[in-house]
Amino acid sequence: MRERTLERVRKLLAKAERTDNEHERATFMAAAASLMAKYGIDSLDPADTRQAPGDRIVTLPNPWAREKARLVSLVAQALRCRPLLIGRGDGGQRVHVFGFAADLERADVLATSLLLQMATGLARVRPPDTAMRAYRRSWLLGFTDEVYRLLREAETRAEEQAPTASTALVLADRRAEVERVVAAHYPRIRLTVPRTSGTGYRAGVEAGRRADLGRTRVDAQPGRELT
Repeated sequence: MRERTLERVRKLLAKAERTDNEHERATFMAAAASLMAKYGIDSLDPADTRQAPGDRIVTLPNPWAREKARLVSLVAQALRCRPLLIGRGDGGQRVHVFGFAADLERADVLATSLLLQMATGLARVRPPDTAMRAYRRSWLLGFTDEVYRLLREAETRAEEQAPTASTALVLADRRAEVERVVAAHYPRIRLTVPRTSGTGYRAGVEAGRRADLGRTRVDAQPGRELT
């Protein structure tokens, strides 16, 4: 991403971290999300026909590897990438993410920060003495779902406020191109929905609502075609 844009995002997030006022924190974080979304729209160039979707594989280690992989997947999905959970390997759960360069970069920035925040938030929760693991897992799912909702809202607003009428067509073309690349790698895809029995979901949602929106990058392996 352009360094100037990242610097503005960092300043907004720093203000969000310093304040104890929940309203101010939410305002700063919403501004950071909007700035990221606007960058995603501004990076579109209908005249540039040389661009093609890229991909990368991200490995999420234990503990809670599958829940971390779900966070990475939903952040990528919210930012117009196409993630696929490809299972265990290299010491953790692997997510194969496809998308155009600017969107992959935005997903890296946000996912790394949110993974750190999720781990910090989980360490602070005090689950009931019984069913502690179920509570923590449901907290992680609630955190991830709320983060995804907030990011999608920011992305939708940026698309609706795009300066050119052709933005929707460009985005549709890009989605189709990404899907073609995914289908070439994975002709058969199975959809799954996580289930939870814990009572920490609502607390996780509240934590996700207060989350920062990222400032560093996911350490990803180079993308490769899988056998």
